[in-house]
Amino acid sequence: MITATQELPSSKISLGRIIAATSFGFVVTQLDVTIVNVALPHIASDLAVHVSGLQWVVDAYTLPFAVLMLSAGVLGDHFGSRCAYLAGLAIFGFASLACGLAPNVVTLIAARAAQGAGAALLIPSSLSLLNHAAGNNHGLRAHAVSLWTAAGGVAIASGPIIGGLLLASMGWRSIFLVNLPLCVIGGAFTLRALPSSAPEGTTHQLDLLGQTFAILSLTGLTFAVIELRPLGVAHPLVIGGAVLAIVAGVAFYVVELKSSEPMIPFGLFRLPNFTPAVIFGTLMNLTYYGMIFVLSLYLQQARSYSAFEAGLAYLPLTATFIFSNVASGIVGARTGPRPPMIVGALTTVGGFAMLSRLGATTPYIAMLLPFVIIPAGMGFAIPAMTATVLSSVDRSRSGTASAVVNAARQTGGTIGVAIYGAIMGSEPAQIVRGLELASLTSVGLLLLATILAWKYIRRVHSIALDAMNVRQRD
Repeated sequence: MITATQELPSSKISLGRIIAATSFGFVVTQLDVTIVNVALPHIASDLAVHVSGLQWVVDAYTLPFAVLMLSAGVLGDHFGSRCAYLAGLAIFGFASLACGLAPNVVTLIAARAAQGAGAALLIPSSLSLLNHAAGNNHGLRAHAVSLWTAAGGVAIASGPIIGGLLLASMGWRSIFLVNLPLCVIGGAFTLRALPSSAPEGTTHQLDLLGQTFAILSLTGLTFAVIELRPLGVAHPLVIGGAVLAIVAGVAFYVVELKSSEPMIPFGLFRLPNFTPAVIFGTLMNLTYYGMIFVLSLYLQQARSYSAFEAGLAYLPLTATFIFSNVASGIVGARTGPRPPMIVGALTTVGGFAMLSRLGATTPYIAMLLPFVIIPAGMGFAIPAMTATVLSSVDRSRSGTASAVVNAARQTGGTIGVAIYGAIMGSEPAQIVRGLELASLTSVGLLLLATILAWKYIRRVHSIALDAMNVRQRD
């Protein structure tokens, strides 16, 4: 049995100290997601922002979070995960201050993008620290990742309540300023708890050209989807965004193929388990981030909940993450990743199907069951998916691998907010209809994720030889 004080094979630091130190970064990045969603109607009222502007407030964070995470993984491999992690906390803290002081929506969106850049450094570096500490012990890795994810679950669960209280007492700006003490405490704890981590012989260089094309492609795609509804499909800006996404995406692919140090090592996608796990995680994030955005409008604009009431309503939607994350680590260490991924995805499908039946006057009790089922399923599936990706690569590339999977997941979240927001209107009846369409879309996408896990995910010990052969061919 693995305990929270078990000595780690590589660093001789207790598992509890490693998890506590690395969890601060995950907590601030996840806390920001749920707090901001609760505050969207208040931001819209104070800064005169429409639905498309609110989508940018959300996606300005998740877009750089996604595309910069790839370079952030290389920075972690090159300079050491501890150094990258501390830099991420500093950037996130200063960007949160700028958000809290933003005088207009343009400044707020720019500061949110800076927050995303800091978050991009935090996630792969914290996962890399956990992966290095676990060594080759798959059970220890699964346990550590599940507890790390549970810490984020605590942040997600507390976010709506904290956000509601802050909004009621100090206004929407306070939801960003609350990050400052967390970043300071996290940095101080990391300096004390973790030794300096040098790279394990890696000499990877930043792929600046590939990074530029990745940013242009995802930005163009996000812009085209968000502005599709207000501007129309034939508008030159919408067409231009779509063209930019395609041209820059093709250029990115060509550059990566020719680069000696690609931002995305395509050899990773030939490793057993890696590609289906990445796609699985992307679909999970797309549906969850999209639905959180939709539910924020549904609760406060279609049902006329206050911010605090919406926070209370969200609580069961997020709280069960904590328990299912821990359960996933226990089950995954015994059965391998496929059962938790399949069971988790199917459970989430059932929850989204129930949400599709909600109306403007549906009693809250009818929302309670899907609000419990959805995070239970996702929390059961995601740690198994994450541990699968980390188990598929050499430890020297763990920062890059964790960056790839989390970049893909954040990209899914960005597109989810853009797509689901595009089908939402501003009137209560339009919002209810949008919730139904978004829920049914989520059901279809997660059924696809279930099929991928069933057909292509295998136990870690059965893929070791295949993975070695792929690395030899590289």
